[in-house]
Amino acid sequence: MADPRLRVHVVPNAKKTELAGLHGDAIKIRCAAPPDDGRANWAVRELLAALLDVPVRDVTIVRGERSRDKVIEVAGVSPEDARARLTIR
Repeated sequence: MADPRLRVHVVPNAKKTELAGLHGDAIKIRCAAPPDDGRANWAVRELLAALLDVPVRDVTIVRGERSRDKVIEVAGVSPEDARARLTIR
């Protein structure tokens, strides 16, 4: 059975917050927010929630809060569905 989580690689302090393709097998996200005080984490959660049409509370960082490499769960959305909705192959 596949892992029910998404792997994400975050690049903070970018010009804007956006999907940037893949980083290995992780989804790469450029984030305009700095990593200070969890602001980049919040921006990543907001972006994924908006793109996947779920509330921000349904997007949870389960590992890597202080790292660029994160593991994220989205309640009610499988990783396969998330990748398809984010148009990442």
